[in-house]
Amino acid sequence: MSRILITGGSGLLAVNWALAVRNRLAVTLGLHQRSVSLASVRTANIDLGSADRLVAQIQDIGPDLVIHAAGLTSVERCESEPDLAWQVNVTTAANVAQACSRLGVSHVHISTDHLFAGKESMLDESAPVSPINVYGRTKAEAERQVIDRNPSALVIRTNFYGWGTSYRRSFSDVVIDGLRSGTGVTLFNDVHYTPILVKTMVDAVHDLVELKASGVFNVVGDERISKLDFGYLVASEFGLGRELIAKGSFGDQNFLVRRPMDMSLTNAKICSLLGRRLGGVEVGVSELHQQEINGLVQEIRKL
Repeated sequence: MSRILITGGSGLLAVNWALAVRNRLAVTLGLHQRSVSLASVRTANIDLGSADRLVAQIQDIGPDLVIHAAGLTSVERCESEPDLAWQVNVTTAANVAQACSRLGVSHVHISTDHLFAGKESMLDESAPVSPINVYGRTKAEAERQVIDRNPSALVIRTNFYGWGTSYRRSFSDVVIDGLRSGTGVTLFNDVHYTPILVKTMVDAVHDLVELKASGVFNVVGDERISKLDFGYLVASEFGLGRELIAKGSFGDQNFLVRRPMDMSLTNAKICSLLGRRLGGVEVGVSELHQQEINGLVQEIRKL
């Protein structure tokens, strides 16, 4: 693969993806509303609302691989605007899958770990989905429609962190900014997941593409960890005061949209195929810090 198109081009994932691979691949960010500008990265306005129009637009851009990273990820907004959530998360995903299938272009669909009730830990790809909110239901249906329309598609279940833009922060941004500002953060000790650094996830996905893998893969970190303990690791790595982290419980937050309290997934399938581990949180957070030292965050925050 030498040319890639990433939908949701102004989003946190697409921007980080482009920066991770722009030195070895020709990257086009597919934009829908917000414009962005990154060195050595092309942009193109694309319409995800029609598979027919997408076919023509993808032909014009000429990618070998399309990564569908667009989506409505706000759990609260999905709950309050379910029709919009369906349009953005399901209809556009189906359109991209159909267009890629018609053109014979490789296709990666980015899914989520919010597909289960949260009562079990370290689920594998064969576990039946059981979403408990609108966001999860739309993402589960998107997976189904993508595979139905393009059986050769690669579906990635993940939960990533990395440097966010000025208009879209990641969970690690929330922790770092809260500690650096002195305002502190409250983090839940009863919500668990298997987070992975964006760059690590990107590299693993491209390895899967090179192997012509298809179907569902959990591309997550090796380690199940609570949001609270993730915050403690970030504080330690960045030399910030962990005393500014308050311990909270999601179970006490009755006003929040229902969420799975355990989103952890096992990455045994991809690790077996690639012949390597993807790494735990301590390694990922250390690399996140190194990215800041190397100036990556400054380029992202300009957007």
